[in-house]
Amino acid sequence: MTFLSFMYVAVGGAFGSMCRYGVMSIIGKFNPGEFPLGTFAVNILGAFLMGLLVAVIATLLPSRAKDLHLLLAVGVLGGFTTFSTFSLDVFLMFERGTIAPALLYVFGSVVLSVAALMGGMWCIKLFG
Repeated sequence: MTFLSFMYVAVGGAFGSMCRYGVMSIIGKFNPGEFPLGTFAVNILGAFLMGLLVAVIATLLPSRAKDLHLLLAVGVLGGFTTFSTFSLDVFLMFERGTIAPALLYVFGSVVLSVAALMGGMWCIKLFG
């Protein structure tokens, strides 16, 4: 880890977060229902962009892979949505043939994340 590595992630993350806010704000204006369409769209778009990014870096820019990965994958797409990183992790696990751990990761991440959120809220209600 170097200072430059942290800067790549910081600058990319700031830009990705601004993009997420912009996309969700625009979609929110046209979404009259209760379904979180903005979050849904950002997650799907982020996963698609992660796929494009990984393929482009691996095939066209391997010599710059580390810096581009930090700036664009960890930074921009990490700020845009961590779901894209989660999707890449799952894909790589399936690609390596580790199906059971991949399924555990998918279901465990979703169920335990929702449970942890509820637990955090419960703690504040109980002790706050």
